[in-house]
Amino acid sequence: MANTPKTMAERIAELRERRARLEAGGGAARHDKQHESGKLTARERLDLLLDPGTMEEIGLFAEHRTTMFGMDKAVMPADGVVTGTGHVLGRPIHFASQDFSVAGGSAGEMHNTKVSKAQHAALENGTPFVCINDSGGARVQEGVDSLSGYGKVFYQNVMLSGVCPQVSIIMGPCAGGAVYSPALTDFIIQTNAARMFITGPDVIKQVTGEVVSGEDLGGPMAHMVRSGVTHFVAENDEQALLIAKKLLSFLPSNNTEDPPFVPGHDIVEPDESLNDIIPDDPKKAYDVRDVIVKLADAGDFLEVQAGYAMNIVIGFGRIAGNVVGFIANQCNQMSGVLDINASDKSARFVRFCNAFNIPLVTLVDVPGFMPGTQQEYGGIIRHGAKLLFAYSAATVPKITVVLRKAYGGAYIAMCSKDLGADRVYAWPSAEIAVMGAEGAAGVVFRKEIAAAEDPAAKRQELIDLYRNAFSTPYVSAARGYVDDVIEPAETRHYIARALEVLLTKRDMRPAKKHGLIPL
Repeated sequence: MANTPKTMAERIAELRERRARLEAGGGAARHDKQHESGKLTARERLDLLLDPGTMEEIGLFAEHRTTMFGMDKAVMPADGVVTGTGHVLGRPIHFASQDFSVAGGSAGEMHNTKVSKAQHAALENGTPFVCINDSGGARVQEGVDSLSGYGKVFYQNVMLSGVCPQVSIIMGPCAGGAVYSPALTDFIIQTNAARMFITGPDVIKQVTGEVVSGEDLGGPMAHMVRSGVTHFVAENDEQALLIAKKLLSFLPSNNTEDPPFVPGHDIVEPDESLNDIIPDDPKKAYDVRDVIVKLADAGDFLEVQAGYAMNIVIGFGRIAGNVVGFIANQCNQMSGVLDINASDKSARFVRFCNAFNIPLVTLVDVPGFMPGTQQEYGGIIRHGAKLLFAYSAATVPKITVVLRKAYGGAYIAMCSKDLGADRVYAWPSAEIAVMGAEGAAGVVFRKEIAAAEDPAAKRQELIDLYRNAFSTPYVSAARGYVDDVIEPAETRHYIARALEVLLTKRDMRPAKKHGLIPL
């Protein structure tokens, strides 16, 4: 007797049951364990990231095809990763969210294939790609198929690079080869519960004899302060997702679009407080972020890599509604010198902004490049050259404001007129010279000082002479290296007016595949 065909109602009931089972991931017990460790589940994270009712999951019914090592009996809902599309603040994105409740979020062939498909869909549709990482690493039972899957993901990371913004959110373990996908993305947000490293503490102890904790090796402070891998640190999953949404609010969906414009922030009155923000004593420090928040609309500034290479400040803000990338020397940290880490940090940020049509506002107060054998042996020459390369290659509007010191090669590296700055403004406190007056006087007037009856008094006299002659903005303005010397209170007005003109800028460059940035 033939089987009676299922009715549509029965088939729909079966579909609903299957969906419910798969959407439950690893089940209530494992979800509870996730909560006990201070983490949300993969789908809870997406509920917070995406606008309500906009999520479309793609690949829910995906299954692995491995039969070895007991995998023929292993049930892994959605193969341990949720992928699809949704909206963040009204704009579409593509996403992947690893499910630690399913086999520890281990990444096998189908898992990685789903991620790479989501990446490719982002590329085809011109949307940002957000990946939430929470995985024990490669699925060992799948062997080389798992490694091949990682390769597919890395390849799509590179295809997306410079086309669509990529954000990685590390919310749990991320080890071994898995770390290279976040490293290939534009921004990494890491929670306090997350750990990220190539080789874990146990392997390091076995191979090198070093003893280190997981937190010291791969915790957020290790990667924010020491390695510079992490761009933002979050207390928990909820804060990480808020940072991601804030970050995306400054970014265009792809490299063919302009960043989101927010109206309602016209320039009305000069900000007189800027006239007093620079100390009269040129050796006295201040916090350049105080300048930035006075220039940015509503004081809204999202600092990037705040704990790394703190002698330079980078981040996003808006001026008169237009998104800009700020790069500023921080004179209260190492006097604001450019060292290896500051050069790398700022060069990478300049290149990101250039790729995504974000104008650059550079605030200069730099005494030079960092001297010393450690810097020289570490390659300050090639690292400093990255910043020169990045600014010179950038075709977006480039506006430079010299606040105080601008000495030597560091003056050039901080987007001088000769590196293609479209506007260079200087405050009356600006000192633009080959070096500081003290050092210059010792070189230029060495003989006069040595022959004087009172060398100390003569030296101070000649220092004042040099400073009055060269360490002012007016000599540079006379030669066209500075477009205008402006009152600090009017800086926001000048930048806004320049942006209004420069947003239609077209900068033609020689035809080539790409330049070769010093590495």
